[in-house]
Amino acid sequence: MEALLSLAFDNIASKDASKIRKGLRQIEGLLAQICLSNGKSKPSTPAHRRNASAINLGEQKQSTPKKLSQLGEDPAFREFFRLQEGFEWNVATRVVDCLERLLGMTASKDGSNDLLIISSLSNLQGLLLLHPPSRVIFGRRTNMDLLLDLLDPYNCPAIQSASLLVLVTALLATPQNTRMFERRDGLLTVTSLFKDEGTVQHVRVKLLEFLYFYLMPEAPVQSASAPSTSKLAGAFERRSSTISGDDGGGVAKTNILTQEQKQEMLAQFLNNVEGLVQDLQESAPFTSVAC
Repeated sequence: MEALLSLAFDNIASKDASKIRKGLRQIEGLLAQICLSNGKSKPSTPAHRRNASAINLGEQKQSTPKKLSQLGEDPAFREFFRLQEGFEWNVATRVVDCLERLLGMTASKDGSNDLLIISSLSNLQGLLLLHPPSRVIFGRRTNMDLLLDLLDPYNCPAIQSASLLVLVTALLATPQNTRMFERRDGLLTVTSLFKDEGTVQHVRVKLLEFLYFYLMPEAPVQSASAPSTSKLAGAFERRSSTISGDDGGGVAKTNILTQEQKQEMLAQFLNNVEGLVQDLQESAPFTSVAC
């Protein structure tokens, strides 16, 4: 798995669009192999299956999703999770770096650069779901700013939608990231895009769903996989403590706001927040989610 990740990292670190595309597909293939089980494929060694899925995703046509309860016992997932605990093999940090480079590249007339950004965001969402401790990287100002930049009105609707999905995943059960989102004017960014006349309807719907999510009661994750207990999170905390004025402190200084406090903050940028809260309480769309 290290060899495959090393190859993918080299590709997405390139300035060549074709290599970046190949690297993103290799990461996608690895995630697919972890999440999918082959129903009718011929038996092969685990290493062979992982490499093949990274190169040729067409072979996954007959695959079916694994049950969540199966992942913890899957050797490939356990190895992947172990590798993600350190900076050297953490895929989310590499994809974020790739996204930053893509934003700095000249936009292509055929939209291929936009497709690479969307592919990066799709991979990033999967990575944050498979390895929740990686969400801690969005407790850093520069990474949160990157996500908010992708919500710029000048970006295409597909990028805006994909960015919102990653933003939800980055904030999910990670209050310290929500505080960073607020400090970096995330509420202003989201509500401005929501009120912008040029925002297409399906993006506006996703923005409304995000606001519902934001207003949910907060609760930290109390589990072995929680960001606060992760080796990766600990490394970020140590780094934050050695940099004066960086990001408002380490991950251990998490503070949780009440729904009423968040309602007051959102009301500075949006009217009828009370109506949103009432709808949220009546419909309870995220009954099993803690943001």
